[in-house]
Amino acid sequence: MAPFRREAPYRSLMKQFETLAKVNGRVVIVGFGLIGQGTLPLVLRHLDVPPEAIVIVSADESGRQQAEEIGVRFVLQPLNRENYRSVLAPLLAEPGSLLLNLSVRVSSLALIKLTQELGAVYLDTCIEPWQGGYTDTTLPVRDRSNYSFRERAIAMKAKGKPTAIIAHGANPGLVSYFVKQAMLTLQSDIYGHSSVPQSRHEWAELAQSLRIKTIHVAERDTQLANRPKEIGEFVNTWSVDGFISEGLQPAELGWGTHEIDWPTDGLRHESGCQAAICLNHPGAGTRVRTWTPTSGPIHAFLITHHEAISIADYLSLKSESGEPIYRPTCHYAYHPCNDAVLSLHELAGRQWREQPTFRVMRDEIVSGIDELGVLLAGHDRNAYWYGSQLSIDVARTLAPHNSATSLQVSAAVLAGAVWAINNPDQGVIEAEEIDHQWMLKMMKPYLSPVKGYYTDWTPLADREWIFPDPLNQSDPWLFSNIRVS
Repeated sequence: MAPFRREAPYRSLMKQFETLAKVNGRVVIVGFGLIGQGTLPLVLRHLDVPPEAIVIVSADESGRQQAEEIGVRFVLQPLNRENYRSVLAPLLAEPGSLLLNLSVRVSSLALIKLTQELGAVYLDTCIEPWQGGYTDTTLPVRDRSNYSFRERAIAMKAKGKPTAIIAHGANPGLVSYFVKQAMLTLQSDIYGHSSVPQSRHEWAELAQSLRIKTIHVAERDTQLANRPKEIGEFVNTWSVDGFISEGLQPAELGWGTHEIDWPTDGLRHESGCQAAICLNHPGAGTRVRTWTPTSGPIHAFLITHHEAISIADYLSLKSESGEPIYRPTCHYAYHPCNDAVLSLHELAGRQWREQPTFRVMRDEIVSGIDELGVLLAGHDRNAYWYGSQLSIDVARTLAPHNSATSLQVSAAVLAGAVWAINNPDQGVIEAEEIDHQWMLKMMKPYLSPVKGYYTDWTPLADREWIFPDPLNQSDPWLFSNIRVS
């Protein structure tokens, strides 16, 4: 990726971009891997904050040169239970400060509590536990799930407290706005008119009236590198630590009211919103059928993600007694880049013990796109995919230090930061609760092209061609038909 040009003052390069919000205090970025490094240029472009008011707290030296070349302070300090307060509290003491938590293995709940005590606004891209929280075998499977972490986060909701936007990257985050926009398109195409729902209940009623049975966050990353994966190496287009961590969590999905075949390894939750279930199986070892416009039908990994639960919960309708009347099944269906697929195959063969070396693909990417969108299915038009088809070439022209994958996340981080600064007293909040049209307007310049496609594909297509599968013909969109046995 193109480096920053040394011959021109960095801030002078930023003057051509629109300023979207003013930061009165500091911007503190925790974690400075690929996403942090890709987000920093957008922060300096669109937030009114001088480089000397930005502080990066990182567990390793990655990106130090990028930061120091432009006058951003770089603090090498892994955070843990014992030191996070002493490290971060002085940095966030100035009123009007913003904390962007782009780290892995640092407790989101701890940082949310700290920022609310200090009066700083907060954003993270997923709800992380302290190191080991995802794979602590002393805990029941349910307690290592994203469902459990989300329930603990939303228990901290309270209006009037400093805004803390949780789970706001590409997915989770951006894809929740894609879902709403896709629903409006379906409303227009099926009913001939479109009106924007004004409440959570109205959005759920619209989903029910459209007869949406399932929502896949369907992603196919086709980025290729000129350096192949080596044996004993895990390669990915974004955080390897983050991908392995979530891949080793139990697979999770929002559980729809149309489902009639209970998974043999399915586990219900004993408390909370009851919108989702988990499987007694790692997401990195669970595959599902889905569809994306460029690749067509694919087998993808059912990696647990916050949005599978939050979207299903948001679009739930319940009776007066609390019984679910309507809810779509929702899950993440991820086909990563080819080298990452090989890495997952090797990881599984090692009985889920990590490879000795990691590599995030950067300059070696030579082609490909990250096709990230949502597939809404079961309605009168069968299935509709809507999302971003950002290529590596376009991403590099739009922002330095980014790939197609990272820029989709960084754009969402920027938009969330702007919203939090402009709405500083909303407490803990999720993407589903924020104006999707406002947010998409902010992000689309960094996601192009953003398009929608109808398809006649269903999970039953061509299944009896050579090795007939056991199928439930009563409804193609049952999870039992979608899951790969």
